[in-house]
Amino acid sequence: MILLQFILLVFASPLLRGSEVDQWCDTTPHPQPCRIFMARYNPRHRAEFRDMAIQVALARATHALETAQGLEPQCHSKRTKAVWLDCLNLFRDMVAQLNRTSIGHCNALDAQTWLSAALTNLETCRSGSSDLNVTRFASAMLSNNVSELISNTLAINGATIKNEEAAEGVNEFPDWMTVKERKMLQDASLASKANVVVAKDGSGRFSTVQSGINYAVSSRRGNERVIVYVKRGVYQENVEIASSMGQITLVGDGLKYTIITASRSVKGGFTTYSSATFGVSAPGFIARGVTFRNTAGPQKGQAVALRSSSDLSVIYSCGVEGYQDTLFVLAQRQFFKSCYIYGTIDFIFGNAAAVFQNCIIYARRPLSGQANVITAQGRGDPFQNTGISIQRSQVIAAPDLARVVNSVSTYLGRPWQKYSRTVFLKCYLGSLVNPVGYMPWDNSNFGQDTLYYGEYRNFGPGSSTTKRVNWKGYHVITSSGVASQFTVANMITGQSWLPTTGIPFITGL
Repeated sequence: MILLQFILLVFASPLLRGSEVDQWCDTTPHPQPCRIFMARYNPRHRAEFRDMAIQVALARATHALETAQGLEPQCHSKRTKAVWLDCLNLFRDMVAQLNRTSIGHCNALDAQTWLSAALTNLETCRSGSSDLNVTRFASAMLSNNVSELISNTLAINGATIKNEEAAEGVNEFPDWMTVKERKMLQDASLASKANVVVAKDGSGRFSTVQSGINYAVSSRRGNERVIVYVKRGVYQENVEIASSMGQITLVGDGLKYTIITASRSVKGGFTTYSSATFGVSAPGFIARGVTFRNTAGPQKGQAVALRSSSDLSVIYSCGVEGYQDTLFVLAQRQFFKSCYIYGTIDFIFGNAAAVFQNCIIYARRPLSGQANVITAQGRGDPFQNTGISIQRSQVIAAPDLARVVNSVSTYLGRPWQKYSRTVFLKCYLGSLVNPVGYMPWDNSNFGQDTLYYGEYRNFGPGSSTTKRVNWKGYHVITSSGVASQFTVANMITGQSWLPTTGIPFITGL
C-alpha cells in the first residue's frame, strides 16, 4: 500500500507543480531530512531528483565513514573495538554501493539492489552495537540521517522501475564475466583448473584457506576470476573475503569432506556479523562442495557459520551448520542450490534477495524450553527488493530433534524487521512444523500487518494451512502469477547471470 501511494503521488502529473525542492521532498518517506540536505538543489524533473538524492545520500554516507574512522581512539574495550571494526567495514561497503548506484550506468533494478544493501549495512552496524550493548558508542556513527536519505532514494528509484526493465539483459552475461571465465565455470572439473591448492596434508601450496585466498587474489592478472581448490580436511579458521577481493570460486572435495569450522559467538564477545566462520562481501562469489560450520553450540546464542553479502553469488552443494543464526544472508542477490542447512533459532536470516532451490533444511534440537524458528528475514524498508524464497526444498528434523520432535515447536519464520518477507514454494514440510506456522516477534504483534509471508503448493504433514496465523501479512498463495514473483527469474533476475556459473537452476516455479 505504501509503495502504491508513493507511485501514485509521484506519477500523478507529468511534473510536480513548481520546481522548489520542498515539493519534491514532500513525495518522499522522509521529507524533513530531504529538505535540509537538498536545500541548494533545484531538480527540473524526476530523473534529476533521483540522481541528486543519491548524491546527497552518498555525501552523508562518506561523512559517516569519516566519522567512524575517527572513533578508533575511543575504542576502550574489546566490545567497542569489535563494533567499530564491523561498522568501518560495513560503512566502506555502503559508500561503495552508493558510488556504484551514482555512476549512472546501472539499470533501476541493480540500483535498487545496491541501495537496499547500503541501507542494510547501516542497520547491521546498529544491530551489532546492540549485540554487545555499546549503542551509545555507536550513536556518533549512526546519528547522521544517512538511513533516511537512503530510504528516500529507495522510494524514488523504486517508483521508476518498470516491468520492461526487469526483462533487460535477460540473455546477456554480467559485464564482470569474460567468455573464458564462462567456459571455465561451466567445466565440471574445476579443481583441476585451480589457481591455488589448499591442503592440510601438505600436498598443496597453502595449509589454510585464508592464506590461499589471499595469495590467489594478490597474484591474479587484472580482475580475472580465481579458483581456490580446498582439498578434503577440517580447516579450523575464520575466513574473510572483503568486497575488494573480486571474483572467487571456492571448490572443495564435497560437503562431507572439506569443512571450514570455527566457534565465535555473541556470548563469546563477538557481534553477530563478526561471529561468522566464513564471511564474504566480494561480488560474484561461488562455492561448491564445502561445509561452513560454527561449533559454538546452542548455549552461546548467535553464532554464524556463513555470512554473505556477495552480489550475484552462488552456494552449490554445500553444507551450512550451526545453531542460532547459522546462515546470514546479509544483502544483495544470492542463490543457494542443493545445500544442507542446519540450525535452531532464526537460522536463515538477513536482508538479501535470496532464493533457495532443492535444499534440505534441518531443524536441530534447541535448548530446553526454546522453540525453533527457520527464518527471520530483515527487510526494514518497504522499498527494499529483498526477501527469502525457499523453493522445492525440504524442511525436516535433524536426527537429534527427531528423537524429541513432539516436545519442540518449530516455526517457519518470525518478523525480525517490520517488512519481513519470506515464502515457501512447492516445499515438503515435515511434521515438525507447528500448525500455526509462524511465531510472533518477542510476544508482540510487531510487523504482522506489514510483513509478507506466503506459502504456495507445499506438501507433507506440516503443510496444512488451515490453522496458520491470521495475520494480515500472511498469505496462502493460490495464483501462479503471484508465486512467480519470488522465483529465480523475478527475485534475483537469475536468468541473466546464473547460466554463466554452470550451476543447474529452475527459472520459474
